[in-house]
Parts: sequence; C-alpha cells; structure tokens
Amino acid sequence: MKTSKQIADERDMVLELVKRNGWKLMSWEDEYGNDREIVNAAVTRDGYALRYASDDLRNDREIVNAAVENVGGAIQYASRALRNDRDIVLAAVKKDGYALQYASDNLRNDREIVNAAVENVGGAIQYASRELRNDREIVLAAVKKDGIVLRSASDDLRNDRDIVMEAVTEDGYALRYASDGLRNDRDIVLAAVKNVGEALQYASRDLRNDREIVMAARWRRIII
Repeated sequence: MKTSKQIADERDMVLELVKRNGWKLMSWEDEYGNDREIVNAAVTRDGYALRYASDDLRNDREIVNAAVENVGGAIQYASRALRNDRDIVLAAVKKDGYALQYASDNLRNDREIVNAAVENVGGAIQYASRELRNDREIVLAAVKKDGIVLRSASDDLRNDRDIVMEAVTEDGYALRYASDGLRNDRDIVLAAVKNVGEALQYASRDLRNDREIVMAARWRRIII
C-alpha cells in the first residue's frame, strides 16, 4: 500500500508528464482521469487527451473549452450536453471546421456556427443541416474556401453566377458541377481554365472551341 508521500509524489510526476505530453493521461486514466488539475493540464497540452477524462470532466465546461481551444476535434469526446453548448461548439469549429460533425443537430442548423465552420474549412458544409446546405451565403462562404463543394449545392445555387465564379476561381475543376448554362458562360469558363487548364473538358462544346479559352487553358498547362 502506498504511503501519502508516495501518492503525492506520483501525482506530481503525472502532472509534470501530462504538461509535457497530454497523451500520457492515457496511461493514468484510471487513477487520474477524474483529477481536474491533471486533466486540465493534459487537454491544454493536447485537446484529444479529453478522451481519457472521466465522464464528469468531459461534462465540465471549463475542461472541454480548454480542449477545443487546443484542438477543435476534441469536442467529439465531450458530453452530449456540451456538444449542444453554443459557445463550446463555436470555439471548436473556429479551430477546426470539421468539428461541426460532432455538434448537436440543433447547432448544425445554427447559421452563425455553420458559417464559422465553412469559413475555416469549406468541406465542413457537408455536416450542416439540409436547410443551411442550401443557404446562399453559407454556400458562397464554403466555395471561397473549397470550390469543389459546389457539387453539394442545390441546382439553383449551381446556377448562381456569383457562387460558381467564386468556386471556379478557387478550383477550376468545380466547373464540372456548374449548371449547363454557366458551363457555357465565357467569363466563368475562362476563370476556370486560368486556374486549372484541364477544366476545359467541362466547358460547353462551343467554348471548348473558343480560341482565347483554349489558349488560356494551354498556357496554364505549360506554366504548371
């Protein structure tokens, strides 16, 4: 049986270990997973260490906030209640947009949270509610970060000139997901091929034979 001093010395040792490497909590979760100071030090160093915290501490707002401020994805280990906490989820998606996938259904339909997520990572839009996946401003913010997410947009938004222009400017291959009408839009296609020459294959037949567009596409291939 350990003496009081041995127990205190061991705790001090574990505290120093997790301050240097949060993952060390994994080896001590049975003994110290419910020790608030140790867990807080661990998740501050590496948010994913929240996985080894006790249920009580994964429901502790301060602990979880420290974890998601370090790594947004750590929210997956938070309690259900805190995955429905607006401030916690907002902090998580600002750090990592993909953390949106772990938010409650209610918060995946929160416009501010979803907008923050897609401004961080365009692809996070796939985890938004159906309603917000078809919201013009949300989709516009998403394609500015990742043009290819245009493929997930509604037919109406794939026919929205501003959205498609932003998408192909970010990634020319997004032209593939534009409406037929916009794949026959000279400015849209020119922007796409200036970004990626191979995007020419997604243009309308008429524009695939447009001399200026073909030259722009070839020039892009050459300089790459």
